[in-house]
Amino acid sequence: MKLTLRAFTPEDFEALYRIDQACYEPEIAYSRRELRNYLRFPGADCFVAEDAGKLIGFCLTAHEGSRGHIITIDVLAEYRRQGVGTALLAEVESRLAQLGVRELGLETATDNNSAIAFWHKHGYRTRAVWNDYYPGGRDAYAMTKTIARSAAR
Repeated sequence: MKLTLRAFTPEDFEALYRIDQACYEPEIAYSRRELRNYLRFPGADCFVAEDAGKLIGFCLTAHEGSRGHIITIDVLAEYRRQGVGTALLAEVESRLAQLGVRELGLETATDNNSAIAFWHKHGYRTRAVWNDYYPGGRDAYAMTKTIARSAAR
């Protein structure tokens, strides 16, 4: 794999939408409208991962002041466990640290064991359980991580 990370461009939108649809069940995956709205949030930032020019994943964040939020991190199934998510996460954490973000938050389903393990591996800790967060009554862990200026490259 020849992994390249870069900033999102509007031409990437349909590929991001298809990746999100492939990564999540239909009731959880974002609609085109939702994804566009998240990309337009104040403080939104998105990085994409490519393998030989093919988009294989992305991480969408937003921030305000010293607080940031990971909206989603999506990697196509055939590219998981190859460092793509870790590379995307390192890139967005570095970028957000440079912008003055000191705390990052996210939500993940309480029954998504691989995601929970990924977040724990990267220093995120559970702060709360949000009942009925996802469609169908699925609960979510609210997780946070403090990032330091040293995270900035």
